[in-house]
Amino acid sequence: MIEYITATNFNECQRLFHGRGHAYPELAHVNVDWLSPVVLITLYQAVESDWLDVQVAALSQLIPECESVQVQHRYQKFAPTEVLWGKEVSHTVVMESELKYNIEFGKSQNTGLFLDMKNGRDWVTSRCENKNVLNLFSYTCAFSVAAIAGNAKQVVNVDVSKASLSKGRDNHRLNKQDTTKVKFEGVDIFKSYGRLKKYGPYELLICDPPSFQKGSVDIERDYSKIIRRLPQLMSPESDVFLCLNSPDLDEDFLLAEVERECPDCQFISKIESPEVFKEAHKGKGLKVLLFKYSPRA
Repeated sequence: MIEYITATNFNECQRLFHGRGHAYPELAHVNVDWLSPVVLITLYQAVESDWLDVQVAALSQLIPECESVQVQHRYQKFAPTEVLWGKEVSHTVVMESELKYNIEFGKSQNTGLFLDMKNGRDWVTSRCENKNVLNLFSYTCAFSVAAIAGNAKQVVNVDVSKASLSKGRDNHRLNKQDTTKVKFEGVDIFKSYGRLKKYGPYELLICDPPSFQKGSVDIERDYSKIIRRLPQLMSPESDVFLCLNSPDLDEDFLLAEVERECPDCQFISKIESPEVFKEAHKGKGLKVLLFKYSPRA
């Protein structure tokens, strides 16, 4: 695994190795992230302890700033995390594009920041000047932090998890941002369009839904419900930023949903993930598509 890691700048958080893209078939069960000062190895199946010991020793030497090497056993119930080398670090603050984000280890399956979305967050920062932004499935509000950094007029964060939104507030405070420009709505998106409309209309919509969340979201079934509401939420000539994380659904699925449910949305371009997120099979990784909502006269 180590020979595939080519990163030299460890000032920012990043994925060091992306085995889940199946570009390295013998290592398709392994990801490695740098979340300073922690190297986090994520395993999707059990490995030999000797092999893991070799990787830990090499990784701890590769990065002088490393203080802890941890492994998350994603294949086990509750995805437990353990420290294999160095300090017991349960919380850290990482940097990305000059912004700070809280990261937690061992408390949940995800650490608080999805590294494959870096280019998307950078795009949002560059396109938010004086815009009213709606951020659906906001999680810990990383897009919101990026939007406020780009001088957005207002950001409305919506997520069914109030705990995630609380972490989002902390991320804004961490960056000393004006939280009077940020709204936090802990509601079910599919039952709360009236509340969303009261903050609109919006010049940018960001939608980054989970592929499946029991009792809440099945994106193959539910994406259409969001897209058909766009005319009620958006200003003319607004930007629509749609994400698709499912490995079983490709770009054509999302393009077809938009064409059917909101034909006034015109496809503009797509945002690629950082280069390290290599995918052996086209369409399996993260998809981010940009549209322009241009209602016909």
